[in-house]
Amino acid sequence: MLPVAAIRRQFPILAQEIDGYPLVYLDNAATAQKPLAVLEAMREFYEHDNANPHRGMHPLAARATAAMERAREAVASFLCAAHPGEIVFTKNATEGINIVMHGFRRNWGKGDTVVLNPLEHHSNIVPWLLLQEERGIDIAWMEIDAEGNVDLASLERILRGKRVKLVSITALSNVFGSRPPLEDIIARAHAAGALVLVDAAQAVAHFPVDVAALGCDFLVFSGHKIYGPTGIGVLYGKTDILSALPPLLGGGMMIREVTRESFTPADIPARFEGGTPPVAEAVGLAAAIAWFRQYAWEDIEAHERSLLALAKQELSAIPGLRCYGPEDSARRYGTLCFTVDGIHPHDLTELLGRQGICMRAGHHCAQPLHERFSLPATTRLSVALYNTEEEIRAVAPAIREAQRLFSPSPP
Repeated sequence: MLPVAAIRRQFPILAQEIDGYPLVYLDNAATAQKPLAVLEAMREFYEHDNANPHRGMHPLAARATAAMERAREAVASFLCAAHPGEIVFTKNATEGINIVMHGFRRNWGKGDTVVLNPLEHHSNIVPWLLLQEERGIDIAWMEIDAEGNVDLASLERILRGKRVKLVSITALSNVFGSRPPLEDIIARAHAAGALVLVDAAQAVAHFPVDVAALGCDFLVFSGHKIYGPTGIGVLYGKTDILSALPPLLGGGMMIREVTRESFTPADIPARFEGGTPPVAEAVGLAAAIAWFRQYAWEDIEAHERSLLALAKQELSAIPGLRCYGPEDSARRYGTLCFTVDGIHPHDLTELLGRQGICMRAGHHCAQPLHERFSLPATTRLSVALYNTEEEIRAVAPAIREAQRLFSPSPP
């Protein structure tokens, strides 16, 4: 069982009030708050060790280099990667996907296919649309059912009928909170000779992600989703595949040799880390992972599942409110999206925000999914391990109050 009260005391931001209301932060799918351990680790680095890593022989540079590489080791351990060299630091998950796209853009063309599904975040759609525009590749879409479950038969049809180079798939929908069956999808893709990229931006804070067990070829996530700082992300890639890709950014740090006529890129991971790296952010990410790993996965999952089940129960009792995603709360992770008849999600979340309740409204960078269900927008409630039942119970009365404000005035 999670010590939620003790956990909350480690997040100074959660103690504030908004216009006299206690802050109820339920926008964790967008970004999670940061514990003191992360804030203190980054401050400690800037106060004592700040320098440019891998570029100097003085003590501060040596300490900065060691801090960055310890962070790489922490991420590799967290993901169960074979070794730290398979971990590339990026500024976010989006950059990681673009590195992979750029790496294949010279070799893929007409007839080559990337497989997506409607659950994807725009970060895992737009790069492949850019490649389609530039190189003429095909994009094939898996199908999903009303609860956001992937139709594996549609994947099989695509794998049999097209020259699939890559299946790029989310590990967890940021709208429906549904989990595609990654192991099955990866096995089918590999059997057809395709590579697999996993977008784990939402997943890493809600259930274990083991790249060795999954067997995926690439995986990305952003540090700020797992209680770390913004400005730091991770691209994992299998050594042989990652080593064959050209760099995205040219400049310092990513080279082995430069002449007037040519250059030779460095080995991985340095070849993908051009320019001064986000060292303090890497330190913060390592601190976030260390902080997070002190809690058992089974306790985190049980706590968040109970919060989402309570939210589903409370919100489903409101007339005119419709929830989306898995009906069974045991199959839902992280988020609960809904609409309320007669109130646009933007208006609803603005009213809730006046009462200190912070949630997200819009298409959540998942327009194809919203179009699939003819939804212009939804409201998203998303939980973290520091959220409480009391916070969840505050939402329904606030929505009912919004309904009263939007109800037609009596003649």
